[in-house]
Amino acid sequence: MADGKDETRVTVLGFIGLGSMGSAMAPHLLAAGHKVVAFDPSAAAVDAFRAGGGDVAASAADLSAQADIVFLSLPTPAIVQEVARQVIPGKPRIVVDLSTTGPRASISVAQELGAAGIGFVDAPVSGGRAGALGAKLALMVACPLAIWNEVQPLLALFGKTFHVGEGAGQAQTMKLVNNMLSVVALAATSEGMAMGVKAGLDPAVMLDVLNASSGRNSATTDKMPRAVLPGSFDFGFATQLSLKDMKLCLDEAEAAGVPMIVGPAARAMLNITQASYGPDSDFTSMAKVVEQWAGVKIRSER
Repeated sequence: MADGKDETRVTVLGFIGLGSMGSAMAPHLLAAGHKVVAFDPSAAAVDAFRAGGGDVAASAADLSAQADIVFLSLPTPAIVQEVARQVIPGKPRIVVDLSTTGPRASISVAQELGAAGIGFVDAPVSGGRAGALGAKLALMVACPLAIWNEVQPLLALFGKTFHVGEGAGQAQTMKLVNNMLSVVALAATSEGMAMGVKAGLDPAVMLDVLNASSGRNSATTDKMPRAVLPGSFDFGFATQLSLKDMKLCLDEAEAAGVPMIVGPAARAMLNITQASYGPDSDFTSMAKVVEQWAGVKIRSER
C-alpha cells in the first residue's frame, strides 16, 4: 500500500468526475461490492452518488488521502493534469484515467505520478453514456502488466477491456483513432442518407440495406437508428467534446507526420455543428446540418 494507508483494511476506490460518463460508471463499482468514495464539484452529482450508497469526499485531495486506487473521468487534458497534481499528496497506489486527453498529456501525467511513486493506467473508454450505463463500454488500456493484472477486474465492470500496450499514451492514440473514424462515419453517413431521402428512399430501408452491405459502420448500426431517425439527437456525446477529440487526433497526426485529408473535413463539420447548435448539442446534430443544407429530414417512425 502507499504511504499512510493501512495495509490490513479493505481496498478503497476513489472516483473523481461524476459527469455524463462518470455518473454512469462509478455505480458499477458500488454494485460489485467495492467501497467507493467520489468527488465532483457539482453538489447535485455527489448527492446522487451518496443516495446510491457511495461515500463522498470534500475535494480531490481529500479523496486521494482515503483511496488506494483513484479513477478519473474528466472532460479535458488540462483538468486531468490539474486533478492529477491534486491527488499526489494523498499517495494513492494507482491512478486510472478514463478520460480522453491525447498521448502527450497522458505521458506527462504518468511521469508526474511516477515521480511520486504512483502507478498510472491510461484507460480511455468508448461507447457513450448508454454504453456506460449498460456496462458495455470498450476500454482501451495501456499500463505495465503488473498493474494491468490488478486493475483489469475493476475495469471489466465497465465493459470489454483491451490491453493495447504498456506505455502511457498508447491507449490514448487508440482512442483518438477510434473517435476520428466515428466522426468521419457519421459525417459521411449523414450525407449519404440525405441524398437517398431526397431521391425518395425510406431512411429505415436504407439502413437495412447498408447494414447488410459494405457501407455498414457505427453510424448506420447505432447513431442513425438511435438518435437521428427518431429526431431525438440524444446519443449522449456533446459536440464540444467530439470536437476536442478531433483536434487532439489531428494534432497528434501532424506531430507524427501522418497526413490526413478526411479527418480535417470531419472536424470542419463539427465546427459548423457547434456554431449552429451550440457546444452542448449532441454530436449527432451534425446530421441536422446536412439536413438543413439538403432541405430534407432523415426521419422514420419504424
